[in-house]
Amino acid sequence: MSRGGIKVDKAFLTVTVILIVAGFFIFSSASLGLLAKESSNYSSVAFSQTVLGLFFGTLAMMFSTRLEPKIWKRFALPILILAIILNIIVLFPQIGFEYGGARRWIMLGNISFQPSELLKFGFILYFAAWATWVRDKMVTFKWGFLPLLILLGLCGGLLLKQPDTDTLLIIIVTGLAMFVAAGGRWRYVLMIMLAGVLGLVFLAYTRPYVMQRLTTFLDPTADSLGASYQIQQSLIAIGSGGLFGRGFGQSVQKFTYLPEPVGDSIFAVAAEEFGFVGSVLLITLFVLFAARGLKIASRAPNLFGRLLVVGIVIMITSQAFVNIGAMLGVLPLSGITLPFVSHGGTSLFISLFEVGVVLAISKNQKS
Repeated sequence: MSRGGIKVDKAFLTVTVILIVAGFFIFSSASLGLLAKESSNYSSVAFSQTVLGLFFGTLAMMFSTRLEPKIWKRFALPILILAIILNIIVLFPQIGFEYGGARRWIMLGNISFQPSELLKFGFILYFAAWATWVRDKMVTFKWGFLPLLILLGLCGGLLLKQPDTDTLLIIIVTGLAMFVAAGGRWRYVLMIMLAGVLGLVFLAYTRPYVMQRLTTFLDPTADSLGASYQIQQSLIAIGSGGLFGRGFGQSVQKFTYLPEPVGDSIFAVAAEEFGFVGSVLLITLFVLFAARGLKIASRAPNLFGRLLVVGIVIMITSQAFVNIGAMLGVLPLSGITLPFVSHGGTSLFISLFEVGVVLAISKNQKS
């Protein structure tokens, strides 16, 4: 739309709303699997997702849509600093909540908050602001590549202590996409990719769970009752969905079989209930989300707006495809969730808030 209009991009908003509605129904069905467990926390999970995530997230999206995008450039550094502080605080045993061997949550009464979600947003904001400030110097090592390395190293140090290698991977992918969009040289991108491969090899030999994931990816049939259990149950769920699925609410695997049916395994539940057709439609929605988002980025009125949209869109969609790829067995298993669908009040809240930022930028996109 032209600068004279005040309406947001309707296509992007429509795709997002469909994703939110589809995600709500998929989550509602998958969460029933929690009732089959003796130590069920169904009420807590439902409250976190629907009230804290969906309701307050929708309000946050409406709020951020009304804000002028330039305000984020002004507060980029304070938001990044706040995110860093929270990700340091979460490491303290008296404050951070540990689950599954990872300390990633801060408990506020009965409500949990995941600081890494704010770190992702803070990274996008600050790098977009930095790239806008240096502009043509992004092609140089000193002003373009080195600051990116420092930011990635800072995020990496915080996330590996939790540990949260999956979020770090998403931040690296997002950072590289923003770096290229800002005019950074491809040879630096290749250097980071090579460093990433070497870093993965190092983590595999120093952290057993990383090696376990790689081994399971290479041979999904090994240790079927241990490390390979989740991927095997996921493939069973996806395969049993057939062409059109068992029907809404009819998943069998979500009851006791699939680990984390409302978390990183939720795509398998969706595939079992809605089949191949439903799975393709869900994937198509994320593709449309990315395509329309990048279209908004290409029409953004300034560099900061363009990089902000690229960062948000790539962050959300890369996370979605990593989750789906892991459930299909084409990528190593990860603990990363499916945006707009999986349980995670903090993730849903931040994602909806970020969508509002994209919609705000779309108001002023060029024709």
